Amino acid sequence: MRLTISVLILILNVQISNAQNKDIINDSIQSFCMADKLDSLLIDWYKKYTTDSLPELSFFNDELILDLPDSIYQQRLENIMSPIDLTYNKHVQQYINRYVKSGKWTVPELLGRANWYFPIFEQILDAYQLPHELKYLTIIESALNPNAVSRSGATGIWQFMYNTGKMYGLEINSYVDERRDPIKSSQVAAKFLSDLYNIYGDWNLVIAAYNCGPGTVNNAIRRVGGTGSFWDIYHLLPRETRSYVPAFIAVNYLFKYYNKHNYSAAKFELPLLVDTILIDEELHFEQIEAVIGINKEDIRKLNPQYKMDIIPAKNKTYPLLLPMAIIPEFINLRDSIYTYLDSVYFNPDKFKYKPNETYVDAFTPAPQPPGTAKLEYKVKSGDVLGYIATWYNVSVNDIRSWNGKTSNYLNVGNKLIIYVPEAEADKYRKINSMSFDEKQKMAGINPATNKPKEEPLDPNYEYYTVQQGDNPWGIANKFDDVSIDELLEMNNIDNASGLKVGQKLKIRKKS
Repeated sequence: MRLTISVLILILNVQISNAQNKDIINDSIQSFCMADKLDSLLIDWYKKYTTDSLPELSFFNDELILDLPDSIYQQRLENIMSPIDLTYNKHVQQYINRYVKSGKWTVPELLGRANWYFPIFEQILDAYQLPHELKYLTIIESALNPNAVSRSGATGIWQFMYNTGKMYGLEINSYVDERRDPIKSSQVAAKFLSDLYNIYGDWNLVIAAYNCGPGTVNNAIRRVGGTGSFWDIYHLLPRETRSYVPAFIAVNYLFKYYNKHNYSAAKFELPLLVDTILIDEELHFEQIEAVIGINKEDIRKLNPQYKMDIIPAKNKTYPLLLPMAIIPEFINLRDSIYTYLDSVYFNPDKFKYKPNETYVDAFTPAPQPPGTAKLEYKVKSGDVLGYIATWYNVSVNDIRSWNGKTSNYLNVGNKLIIYVPEAEADKYRKINSMSFDEKQKMAGINPATNKPKEEPLDPNYEYYTVQQGDNPWGIANKFDDVSIDELLEMNNIDNASGLKVGQKLKIRKKS
């Protein structure tokens, strides 16, 4: 819900009552508002900065260059090479003033967001052979906020209505809203803009029709005799559309000449290096967070199209965008991520069974590794795969792959195949007949606490205690000159699944 100008100013006055520049802020907000509604980025700014942190805004610049003759703005616009007509007039100057002169709190963040989003838009617009300048529509529509929703229900960076999104093939349901997906919504925007250009052959009319619909533009054109430019029908268009094209031209000016006004980009929190992987099973963001350690909120920011933190990949694959640095780890731990508390998050039918009926949970078992002996373990009450893997000094993934299991679910009486080194077969063969406490003790775990016995630390090394959500990549990044390979090798760990909360890791020798 949008706040009215007067209510927002009242709130700001209370929030920053001790700030000496309160009156300046009020004047800036009044002049920045377009018609009777606030720019969506200003609302973002209000939510983020109407606190005690106001004096600490790092992108404030007291040396902004604002007062220039109109002739300079006109000359600069004329110098922009673009297939779109960037006419200069009093309406355009009005919006240049609103973006450039009153953008002290908004322009740096816009520039920061643009560094992340614009390369996506440019690549898609280029594929459709459309002017790259059309990316600036997203500034007016949503201030580059993929979660923006208008009063009329238009959603996403490109602000598509429900029917338009569905008409162009976007998936919109309880779990997914692809209008929020920066990539897919940009592809639809490119198709929509191409269709509009095929109708009008004039980019300013296309931009106007993007805002108010081709029907409204067609009616205005008919009223002036069947032909005409945007400026010919300007007086016949809705007020918002009359503002829309001048605002678009002003944004072109802003992004071309922001440095001439001493603006610079604020830091944007999303990582620049990302990649997409395809998900083919139901997956909850919390499963990824628990196994890999990436914060759930960071996953949301990269994948705003998933409305309930769930990727509903039951019958089709879905894309998941992640920081490139953790993609290899996700691939290595893929099975562990999918099965982490999967019966809690999804409770699928495969976890339901009836007495005296065969429980089907299988794929083709992995072959026996060379140099190993084949043992059999009968599942007992209280057993879980994590315990069994610890007793045999193997991983949970090993047991699942050897037994063709797709989950960690066990039935009492199940027989599991375990492969151990041939030289230690006799030692591990005894496990099947041991009590629970005996098995825990043999694995070096105190049965009373279910925690490993602490071994004395080597005073010649520095150590790190593994925390919940830690992964090798994140731990190595905490220390200078420590690589992931060195970390794993020094601690005799094969992969990230070998980490345990509370484990003491050698980091490096003390100097």
